[in-house]
Amino acid sequence: MKFDIFGAPENAKVTVEQTAEKDGVLFFDLDMVLEEEAIPKQLTLKWTFDVIDTLCTWSAACDTLRYLRPNFGTHKTHSRIASGMPLHCHFSRDGRNRQTIAVADAKNPISFASGVNEYTASLDCYINFFTVSVAPIKEYHTTIRVDLRDIPYEQAVKEVSKWWETDCGYTPAYVPEHAKLPMNSSWYTYHRGLDEEDIIRECELSKPLGMETILIDDGWQKGDDYSRLGDWLVNTDIFPDFKNFVDRIHKIGMKVMLWFSVPFVGRWDADNHDVENNVYKRFKGMFLNDSGVEWILHFDPRYKEVRDYLIGIYVNAVKTYGLDGVKLDFIDSFGHTDVSLKPDDKRDIKSLEEAINTLMIDIHNALTEINPDILIEFRESYVGPCIRQFGNMLRVHDCAIDALINRADSINLRLVSGNTAVHSDMLMWNKNEPVENAAMQITNCIYCVPQISVKIQELPEDHKKMLGFYLDFWRKNRDILAYGDIFAKNPETNYSMAWGVKDGNAVITAYTDSLVEVGDLKTAKIINSTRYDALVIKNAKGRDFEVVNCMGEVLETGKIDSNLEEINVPLSGIIFIK
Repeated sequence: MKFDIFGAPENAKVTVEQTAEKDGVLFFDLDMVLEEEAIPKQLTLKWTFDVIDTLCTWSAACDTLRYLRPNFGTHKTHSRIASGMPLHCHFSRDGRNRQTIAVADAKNPISFASGVNEYTASLDCYINFFTVSVAPIKEYHTTIRVDLRDIPYEQAVKEVSKWWETDCGYTPAYVPEHAKLPMNSSWYTYHRGLDEEDIIRECELSKPLGMETILIDDGWQKGDDYSRLGDWLVNTDIFPDFKNFVDRIHKIGMKVMLWFSVPFVGRWDADNHDVENNVYKRFKGMFLNDSGVEWILHFDPRYKEVRDYLIGIYVNAVKTYGLDGVKLDFIDSFGHTDVSLKPDDKRDIKSLEEAINTLMIDIHNALTEINPDILIEFRESYVGPCIRQFGNMLRVHDCAIDALINRADSINLRLVSGNTAVHSDMLMWNKNEPVENAAMQITNCIYCVPQISVKIQELPEDHKKMLGFYLDFWRKNRDILAYGDIFAKNPETNYSMAWGVKDGNAVITAYTDSLVEVGDLKTAKIINSTRYDALVIKNAKGRDFEVVNCMGEVLETGKIDSNLEEINVPLSGIIFIK
């Protein structure tokens, strides 16, 4: 395998050498040494790959678009400490790995690109280093991992995740028990229109249904127009005594998390009036984007004073209110502008990526010192191996009612997130939906921890029954669903079928395929999330079965008579095969 090098500075020595081959996986060391310290320009490695039995592209950031693109409109995967991960995979029509490329450096800005060269029937592939300006360096080293083995694509990408953990030094944070249990989120239920007594009532209804934590999202703080962002003071018009509010939820038996948008500081109100935000005045000159026209400023974590302030905010909130966790949002919004690229000797860290890394280490250490079981949630796009060191919950990005995105991204994250708790985007649905349709919001993200964000008080009784049944089913099977070995067919269709397996027991969800093989599985619980009202069960002759609907009501029991048998299973129903 040969890499061509482009963009190397004239005064730099750049080499790419194969250093090892382990079990069919190739390892290459990239080294760059500059004559004198300087900000590196973009460095590109290019190679070609023959398109033979190669159907699509996989990366954790693909969303629903995986097709091979032309080399004049390449498929790109971006990575830096606060966004994405340096992994790019191509696979065959039957889900076999054709090439999986990963880079050990998950901190610095890197992008992968690949596109079809129509003249050569090959893929032009690129790794671009330093795609965003970084601090001056004298030398750079990283390792490139190339997997060309004919193995299932799931195995190829899972092994990259393990490599990051074991060989690259990205040890994931400890995951406490409550990070692995269903939650209620206030966001879609209330947005910013929070109401203390109504939230208490929702918690009273959530706990019996199986939700163990309530996340109080945006809207709890002062400043209806975001002009007060940065001071993080409780809106006492909504919560006269926030500590008492938290205590009341604790008495119900639920944990409490609180939302913060980490980088943001308000300056103007919605009418562009300067609100004299004291935080803005205190930190003026320590923002990444303060050109004079921004509505919201972004803190620059390269200043120790900024990092100490942010850490103090979260520590004080956890201690003062007795919080069990925090949702730290918008970390992916830390980014350079023309303003931030100007030098300033007052910064104690030159590199923005290193400053984000230091900030997150210090936040994690400070919060876990208070409570080793503290819950820390991150959401896409900051979900890579580096960020997993600092949080114990990774959540799919906002995709309200979009079951397809929730399915694709939750499975994407499960494949590359090891034992870190992967959470769905908050689940909501129209209360006038048929209950079977509403249940599809859950079945499409059944292989991660469900977060619920509907007003339970307003749900029809059948919806409540369905929600209770599915959360109970999920909890009883969570070791298989969220922590078993996960497999997923046909990524190019955003997964036609997925299943988790542990100790020979499986939970299988049919999304578009209606033919399900049972074979040697000890037990199989098969969810019908297809457009069909029946499933075809293969190789389960002589085994007992039971069919239930989405509310857990038994519809049929019997014995499977043949090796290929069609059994009626309604939408969002389950067939249990013993």
